Amino acid sequence: MTGAQDKLDKMKLRQDYRNLWHSDLMGTVTADTPYCCLACLCGPCVSYLLRRRALYNDMSRYTCCAGYMPCSGRCGESKCPQLCLATEVFLCFGNSVASTRFLLQDEFNIQTTKCDNCIIGFMFCLSQVACIFSIVACLVGSDELSEASQILSCFADMVYCTVCACMQTQHKLEMDKRDGVFGSQPMGVPPAQQMSRFDQPVHPPVGYPPAQGYPPASYPPPGYPQH
Repeated sequence: MTGAQDKLDKMKLRQDYRNLWHSDLMGTVTADTPYCCLACLCGPCVSYLLRRRALYNDMSRYTCCAGYMPCSGRCGESKCPQLCLATEVFLCFGNSVASTRFLLQDEFNIQTTKCDNCIIGFMFCLSQVACIFSIVACLVGSDELSEASQILSCFADMVYCTVCACMQTQHKLEMDKRDGVFGSQPMGVPPAQQMSRFDQPVHPPVGYPPAQGYPPASYPPPGYPQH
């Protein structure tokens, strides 16, 4: 109980993060259009590459779903992390995207804006509604209702793929900033124990200036090229 309560307390504290993503979800399409298209067409492959990059290409840091799921640390990750990560991104794609997001948020104290939360929430709600609608159509046996449920499911899948692609592009842009691609000073590699979602301290990790490179709450960030 103590461990579960400690995790819950830390999750609540993370709601106080003050830094922002380099780009919000709505801006990712114009900020890096080619990468957004790649993430839409080949989401699992992009998820694999982004997780490796989030771990500074050091797979000894890898834990299934970044330590966020109950199965984390119990899948033999230490023996073959590459295979485990490949399995994660293809079989649990949504969790793999979310886990990379949590890693970056915890590392840089990044909050998710209300607009981004609404977009992500709409994606989840639409998927649930489509699932319920499909079940009802199956039980009723109506051809018209079945066709309508298929259209709704197709729309839900399109929204899911689009939002996940934007999220992954958002993660890529954040790591570009971390690595000095936009001209800022590249940040050093933190200790391995700080890469866990729950085990790291909730204050800014040692070696990471709490405000360096992170602008006030505005989009686009100052100095970012306009499109």
